[in-house]
Parts: sequence; structure tokens; C-alpha cells
Amino acid sequence: MEIPMGSQCHFSKGLLLSALLLALWVPRGSWAALRIQKIPEQPQKNQDLLLSVQGIPGTFQDFIWYLGEEAYGGTRLFTYIPELERPQRDGSAMKQRDIIGFPNGSMLLHHAQPSDSGTYHVEVTINPSWTMRAKTEVHVSEKQTELPITQLPVTTGIAAAIIIGSLAAGSLFIGSIAYLLVTRGWRGRSHRMTTTAKPELSPRRDTGDNNIYEVMPSPVFLVSPLSGTEFTNGLTAPPLPPPLQPQPETQHYQDLLNPDPAPYCQLVPTP
Repeated sequence: MEIPMGSQCHFSKGLLLSALLLALWVPRGSWAALRIQKIPEQPQKNQDLLLSVQGIPGTFQDFIWYLGEEAYGGTRLFTYIPELERPQRDGSAMKQRDIIGFPNGSMLLHHAQPSDSGTYHVEVTINPSWTMRAKTEVHVSEKQTELPITQLPVTTGIAAAIIIGSLAAGSLFIGSIAYLLVTRGWRGRSHRMTTTAKPELSPRRDTGDNNIYEVMPSPVFLVSPLSGTEFTNGLTAPPLPPPLQPQPETQHYQDLLNPDPAPYCQLVPTP
């Protein structure tokens, strides 16, 4: 079966048009395929900053990094050509910066400073007719950034808990000291009251005599002068010995002058 000439002509034109549209659709300079990720997102002074490029095909010819609003020779940081022995070639915008390029298109900035803030561009050349581009804004801050508002309630709660705990601990400490002082004062007062209330065994009457007398129990029963010859306990007292008759002083001399011979007469000489 033969195809008519008119049909062949329409088929050839449709295939040619599709091929042309496909060739025009292939991007020669693409911004949407590349993406730059900042690590960290908010760099601080003297921190290392990594600009990681994502979306590069497996093979490429070279890539160039720029720092500035426009990408041209005056803002070129470095060019990286993987096929060379020394792939990195620094540009005029490098100055004193310490930047290292990687084969995957990324770059690492050591000890970032506030002067390194700005717009970073990257151009990746896949082939002479295909170049991919991307850019990102970098801001290096001088000091620590403030915490997000969502974290403020947590911080406030922690601070309130610390303050309340400190007050509770202080109150407990002061209460313990007050309890010890009150207990010690009560014990001292109780001891003094006990010492003061102790009765005296022999109260001393104020008779004008400063001498100290000691009262001792009597070893014998005493006769009460009010009960006559009776004991205080109801028993009768023993009879008193008769009083001695007084003898004249000359009686002793008379006995010496006139001795009694009776004792001497009873002496008998022994044979």
C-alpha cells in the first residue's frame, strides 16, 4: 500500500515542527533549575558559611561565583574548572577572603565578616550553548540575633520558675532560722523559770546576822519544853541522874592527910 504524496508532505512538516519546538524549549540559560542553600541560614561574624548548589547535572565544563548586584569580571570571586590540576582561579573580588570551591559547584567561606554580606551569583556552564544560573542574598550579622517571638513564652516561663523557686528556698531558709531562734529562746526561758521556782531547803530570815548556820538532826530524842517530862511523840522520858553534891575544896586535902587504913590492913605478907 502506497502513501499518498500529500500525506507524506503533511507528516514531514509536523515532525519538523515538533523537532523545532523541542530545540527551542531546551533552556540555554536557566535560573529555575539551580538552588543555593545557605548553611547556616543566618551566619554570624567569624562563622564559616557554606553555599551549597543543588540541581547541577552530572557533568559540566566549569562554574563561576560572583559577589555583587551584577555578574561581570569586576565582581568575580573565582572560576572553577574541574579538568585542571589546579581547578580554582581567583578573581578580582576575592581580595583577602578565604574561599574554597568544590567540584559539585558549592563554595565555603571561612570566618565570614559583615563586609561579606551581599548578593552571591553562580553560573554553571554545562556546554557552550547551555548555562545555568542562581543567586542568593547573604547577611552576616555582628551579634547574636534575637530569639523568635514564639520562644519568648518558654523563656519567660523558665525565668518565672527560677524566680519562684528562689523565693521559696529563701522563705524556707528564713523560716528555719526563725524556728531555731524561737525554740532556743523558749528552752532558755524554761530553764531559768525552773531554776527560779526551785524552793529553798532552809530559807534564811533576815535577822541582821551574816553568819551561815547549818541545821543537823539531833541523835537523841529531845524533850519539848511545853510538854514537861513527855516526849514529843508521846513516850515518857528516862529519869534524870541525881545532881552531884558540891564538895568543899578542902575535902581532897583531908583525904591525903588522913588516909583510910582499911585497904592496907587487908594486905597479907607472903611467906
